[in-house]
Amino acid sequence: MAREWSGIQNFPLATQTKLLELLGEFKNKERQSLTVLVMGKGGVGKSSTVNCILGERAVAVSAFQSDVPRPVMVSRERSGFTLNIIDTPGIVEGGYVNDQALQLIKRFLLNKTIDVLLYVDRLDSYRVDNLDMQIVKAITESFGKEIWHKGVVVLTHAQLTPPDCLSYEEFSARRSEALLKVLDSGSRFKRRESLAHYVPVVLVENSSRCNKNDNEEKILPNGIAWIPNLVETITKVATNESKSILVDQKLIDGPDANARGKAFIPLILAFQYFFIVKGVQKWIKDDIAKEPKSSWE
Repeated sequence: MAREWSGIQNFPLATQTKLLELLGEFKNKERQSLTVLVMGKGGVGKSSTVNCILGERAVAVSAFQSDVPRPVMVSRERSGFTLNIIDTPGIVEGGYVNDQALQLIKRFLLNKTIDVLLYVDRLDSYRVDNLDMQIVKAITESFGKEIWHKGVVVLTHAQLTPPDCLSYEEFSARRSEALLKVLDSGSRFKRRESLAHYVPVVLVENSSRCNKNDNEEKILPNGIAWIPNLVETITKVATNESKSILVDQKLIDGPDANARGKAFIPLILAFQYFFIVKGVQKWIKDDIAKEPKSSWE
């Protein structure tokens, strides 16, 4: 059941105005709902980002627990429009993708439609590694590579001072580029379909130490009010030309290895009969005909 989105009133007036304007875009396109899936490693700020988008503590966040134990969908309604945000547990455990957590998420999503995927990581992680590749591959195998057409990369902990005398813009650009290269490789898109061209990257700072502008909006070191910017990016991705992803039983079960190549079985049998069996039969008949007969025959 969707509750009234009262948290929107907790935002500064400028943020409220922008959010209502973006909701109006959905209404103009005759969209009555939006479902956002949030995924990533544990402890990167997925739940905090959900709370900041809604303007309320909708999902429990604890310093002693890095993730929600199971998927949670929070639904909020405003002026006839319903916003659904699905928070998920981290899909990494012990340095590897946790298949059990991934299966739990997939079962929770059964018969739901994903309009936007927020892939969350941290801006202050200075390098990518094989684990990042594993995560991208796992998401791709679970929901299909088309899920990235509805993807947004969200980098949290964005209120930072870049190392090595880099400017904020240069540091964030390098970090974004490194992650997008991983998405390109792990999502198995062709080179001409490079995800870097259409998967946006949004910077986020969920903590109370985030700076504010004159309108009391939370801003990043580059001066961008990040909550309206994130919601605007979500709106653009949700309304792009790509189809939303319906998570049905077929998608959850994945491709049936036993069904691969079944269409070729009749052709293989026909080939064996006409080119092998028939040939062997002819050789046998020829040998019988050439064999000398005994005197009594």
